[in-house]
Amino acid sequence: MCGIAGQISFAPIEKNERLEKSVFKCMAQRGPDHEGLFHENQVQLFHSRLSVIDTSTGANQPMIDDSGRYVIIYNGEFFNYREEKKRLSALGISFHTESDTEVILHLYKLEGHDCLKRMNGFFALCIYDKEEKSIFLARDRFGVKPLLIQYQKHKLIFALRMKTMIALGADRTIDPIALQQYFTLNYIPQPYSIFQSVRKLKTGHWEKYRLSENNIECVATDAFYHLTLQKNYTQAPDYETASKTLYQLLDAAVERRLVSDVPLCTFLSGGIDSSIVSALAAKKVSTLNTFSIGYADEPHFDETHYAELVADKIKSNHHVFKLRSDDLLQHLDEILNYLDEPFADSSALPVYLLSKNVRKHATVALSGDGADEVFAGYNKHRAEFLLRQNKWWMKSIPMLSALLSPFKGSRNGPMGNKLRQLKRFAKGQSLSAPERYWQWATIASEQQSAALIKSHSLNEEFNKRKSALLQSIQPSSNDFNEILHSDVRLVLLSDMLYKVDSMSMANSLEIRSPFLDYELIDFAFSLPSHYKIDDHHQKKILKDSFKHLLPSELYTRPKKGFEVPLLNWFRTELNARIKNEWLHPDRIKEQGIFSNDICQQLVQQVHSAQPGDAAAQLWAMIVFQHWHSKYMS
Repeated sequence: MCGIAGQISFAPIEKNERLEKSVFKCMAQRGPDHEGLFHENQVQLFHSRLSVIDTSTGANQPMIDDSGRYVIIYNGEFFNYREEKKRLSALGISFHTESDTEVILHLYKLEGHDCLKRMNGFFALCIYDKEEKSIFLARDRFGVKPLLIQYQKHKLIFALRMKTMIALGADRTIDPIALQQYFTLNYIPQPYSIFQSVRKLKTGHWEKYRLSENNIECVATDAFYHLTLQKNYTQAPDYETASKTLYQLLDAAVERRLVSDVPLCTFLSGGIDSSIVSALAAKKVSTLNTFSIGYADEPHFDETHYAELVADKIKSNHHVFKLRSDDLLQHLDEILNYLDEPFADSSALPVYLLSKNVRKHATVALSGDGADEVFAGYNKHRAEFLLRQNKWWMKSIPMLSALLSPFKGSRNGPMGNKLRQLKRFAKGQSLSAPERYWQWATIASEQQSAALIKSHSLNEEFNKRKSALLQSIQPSSNDFNEILHSDVRLVLLSDMLYKVDSMSMANSLEIRSPFLDYELIDFAFSLPSHYKIDDHHQKKILKDSFKHLLPSELYTRPKKGFEVPLLNWFRTELNARIKNEWLHPDRIKEQGIFSNDICQQLVQQVHSAQPGDAAAQLWAMIVFQHWHSKYMS
């Protein structure tokens, strides 16, 4: 895993050691093992390396081919590179390293942008063609790795981190629609960013730019991959055959992701997904190291018992890190400092600490990310499924919700969370499938987020972006795969993968998820949704296909998730910082972005007997304010 960045300018780029040091400093955590720079007249390419495959100096980047024409900088893993290298060698192509980077370079020389279709893995890459004076940029199929771009006629800059984009001189005009999306969703949905002029390259896409006499021109862009929805499932295999195929595909995906020249392990949370990955990996690794995180202060959320059952069954060398709330709090500023774009999913905190501890033992970790979105594992999937069944007892839900209306539900306790879910379920009954999906994806209504942002109201552009995000959900269709498809395009991409990539790379740890193998996901979306969810089960085919590998206790346990104790922090340890720093009225007034009245109402609600979801909204404010003071002041 690595850091990459670059700038291409119509005017010659002067040598600037201060800028170079600044860029490499921004990229240091993503690639601590080597720094490389290519600088030729109008083109400057930066690379910082985390050595994983072929750790020799010959595999350092930027890498230039033998002809001297092509230069590549690349971040990611190309898992089937050995097969492609063998094919290229049979064509007479010679290699100097054992790296996947060199294979990509030769593939591009031979096949151009079509080389991307041959790559099974995750990546963000840039290839400079000196003869054409062209820059080729590409991003993997599901957006595991980020790639930010700012393109103007006279200059193109790109990087993996917004912090690096800023170092390269990106325009920092805040996008007001993206800001409203952030306070609605907890994150900014891709391809948008917090800045108007910076966008994220779409997943499964490539773009090509060329230096001409007068400017820098985008000469071509296209998708090399689309995740398609089936119109019908008449060609789908029967359930038993599908289960066998799923096993084979995931087993192969795990094996591909075990290729490494540095220490490798797996995350083992005690849930189904990471347990399956660990069980398959343990069959292929002599002594597999597995890691889980426990919560000493929150026994309700502690899943280490289940992780230990799995570790015992698969005979792994298991490690448990027990955290207390104070551990999270002590690392709060460290984590906030790494977030170079507003992102308010608070589960980033335990992911950061898990990555920090695992990095002491390994450089690569396999995870179970992606399974919930593809196989219907979330509570909202159960709720959506029930609403589509139109059960007789659902008629009583609105009445029950009305009786409980004086009480605000919240995520801050088991009972409060049940009440919150009941109210959202009741409201969802009256909405269309797309509107219901949007409601269940948000932490605040569009009206609430618009009211928070001073002198800003709901407008056509916000609704246009929202419609684009929900375009796969058709109100007249009853295909549940549409919901999962939207989860892959929205929640997985902009929340889950962003969280895992940023928090792991903050600790120079590479995360690989076998569930994001495109062959596996293509197969999963070729199956009818009742293979995944029915009246009694979620992730049905996934559980059935691997049941023999796991302890039976995993199939009777409730689904849990760790809730960071935000409400308690806001009422105690962080109370003074909220009032005197992040949300002080003078600061709000000076910024001119937010309504001070709404901000103070949030603070009051957090301290009330009925806090509702105010803690989540206040956390979004804190993250933004910390980011704003670091990058906009």
